[in-house]
Amino acid sequence: MEISFARSDQSTLGVEWEIALVDGTTGDLVPRGRETFEAVLEAHPEWGTDGDHPQLTGEFLLNTVEMVTGVCRDVAHSTEQLAAMMDEIRRVTDPQGLEIFAAGTHPFARWQDQQVTDKQRYHKLVERTQYWGRQMVIYGVHVHVGLDARAKALPVLDGLLTYYPHLLALSSNSPFWAGEDTGYASQRSMIFQQLSTAGLPYHFPSWDAYEQCIEDMVSTGIIEELSEARWDVRPVPRLGTDEVRFCDGLSTLWEVGALTALTQCLAESLSRDVEAGREPARLRPWHIQENKWRAARYGLDAEVITGPHNTERDLREDLIGLLDRLEPVAARLGCAQELSDVERILREGAGYQRQRAVARAHGGDLRAVALDIVRRTREND
Repeated sequence: MEISFARSDQSTLGVEWEIALVDGTTGDLVPRGRETFEAVLEAHPEWGTDGDHPQLTGEFLLNTVEMVTGVCRDVAHSTEQLAAMMDEIRRVTDPQGLEIFAAGTHPFARWQDQQVTDKQRYHKLVERTQYWGRQMVIYGVHVHVGLDARAKALPVLDGLLTYYPHLLALSSNSPFWAGEDTGYASQRSMIFQQLSTAGLPYHFPSWDAYEQCIEDMVSTGIIEELSEARWDVRPVPRLGTDEVRFCDGLSTLWEVGALTALTQCLAESLSRDVEAGREPARLRPWHIQENKWRAARYGLDAEVITGPHNTERDLREDLIGLLDRLEPVAARLGCAQELSDVERILREGAGYQRQRAVARAHGGDLRAVALDIVRRTREND
């Protein structure tokens, strides 16, 4: 199977932010996503097309709306588009007493109570994955970074996996599941990897090996088309991007900007290494797997493996050094302010830490947690 890779302008961006709709009083999920985005599209028909315009779509569950930017020149451009879509969603939801909920999981909703969107692809997913597939009451942020050559796609992907725990820990925002504290910073990561086509990507030594894998998956019925390979990081050939898909849903626009900036700077730095003939640093597959688990479990308090000889380092310390190295890259890309917001997350705490603090302050009341997330999303706090 030959898979062509579209050429994109280097380090352009596309961002996808999955949000849920909840009752403004109780904080519980409501299945009003489809009617909401359709109402917005009626007012903005251009948002239903591909290209430079933002897009609103539904997702697996009827409680979900996905905001998708067009091709953006920088991080500020992407957050402007997301803010505009958020405003238009609120024009529809505010009069109905609905609120926007943005996190990796909902703290107390039961997956058994959620309605699946009536589309063949989702019915097929449930039929194939059964119990595990029905549990996908999860929300994420995906970042596409443009690449100007196919030769960069797999080396940049491998390099991004080295920084998997950094991005996951910063975005971790799903400690609660069905009313219980899971003990994990990112329960969403543990849930999503149960799908056979999700989780960490395989290592591909060449584009031919990647094409062969996709051909094998299609011929054996694992997937019908390329987008069904839902790996945590993956090339998206039709767009000419690498896509980072494993970040938890973030509660504020400024956090989305911070994680987008970090992802863009990492991809840009790795891309320049490829251009210069420098091999991006790679970790062994088991190192990557272990780092994912540690970040999902311990969040920013994780100790991660940083080199092929089993060297380990405190994740916070490694992040500070990484941000220092990326400052010149951020200056070139015009996202220095957004990258500096990563330090704000380190100072003020990631989403999972905030959720637990609210739960403690309210005697374990998880409705207070859900409504605090609603407030933060509205106020961008």
